[in-house]
Amino acid sequence: MLWKKKKHAATPKGSDLTAFIDEGSEIEGKYTFRGTVMMNGKFSGEIVSSDTLIIGEKGSVHANVRAGIVFINGEVVGNVLAAERVELRGAARVFGDVEAPVVVIEEGVFFDGKCKMTKAQGADAVDALRTESLDRPAARQLANARE
Repeated sequence: MLWKKKKHAATPKGSDLTAFIDEGSEIEGKYTFRGTVMMNGKFSGEIVSSDTLIIGEKGSVHANVRAGIVFINGEVVGNVLAAERVELRGAARVFGDVEAPVVVIEEGVFFDGKCKMTKAQGADAVDALRTESLDRPAARQLANARE
């Protein structure tokens, strides 16, 4: 067809890592990505993506996180907002609010915050999340910790 839309570059399957941030790495700022990222290092700032973020057992994130899917095995200080699902696994420690259509909290997880299960969101929802400011207690606590 003459007006057929071109397909965008294929995003990797959920099991294909596009980036791995290992322990010993310390990053500060705003991090955006496509694909699946595994974070075992330290990060402070803001993370925004429409894809998958995995925070490993050694990962320490002091940030507001907005992504399509978030798996947490390490520590997060800040709010987590996902378009599809959030899973708190193993020895995860989360200090902040969690919001997603599907929230899974395994036994043994430490969670200090509010949990809100929302309706499933469309593809444009994560783009809207990028501009939405979070005015929740954990966001204020995070801002105060940076000062």
